[in-house]
Amino acid sequence: MSKALHPLTLSLQCADGRHRALLPRHKVTRAIRHALEAPGEITVRIVDEVEGQALNSEFRGKDYPTNVLTFNYSHEPVVMADLVLCAPIVEAEAKQMRISVADHYMHLLVHGTLHAQGWDHEDDEAEAEAMEARETEIMLGLGLKDPYRSGK
Repeated sequence: MSKALHPLTLSLQCADGRHRALLPRHKVTRAIRHALEAPGEITVRIVDEVEGQALNSEFRGKDYPTNVLTFNYSHEPVVMADLVLCAPIVEAEAKQMRISVADHYMHLLVHGTLHAQGWDHEDDEAEAEAMEARETEIMLGLGLKDPYRSGK
């Protein structure tokens, strides 16, 4: 028996359009909705390395682009967040892991959506393991491979 999916209002922005064809709205919506534990209002923005690095530097104090940044504004009653994915980093990681770029985007959308709801993996190993297990469960539920076992 599958759980009911929560409503989602989605804004999808592609400042870096190189992967636009890999991110059809219905797939982005499906990945995020499977990770939501409450209704959501989410903006997904695909950026280049320059914008990704600028945002990571300004908001996290890390002067390099990263795969996904999550800006969460509210956990309840509605999850409100921006997810920023850096296209060149996503592509390079997918190649290194020997997985499709589309599947890596789906994983990062799930990962970012969990962050938007308060999940964290930075400071607590037990919480990191719980988050990884939840990501794996969601990815398998989407009919995709375990992101932590893919390409290995």
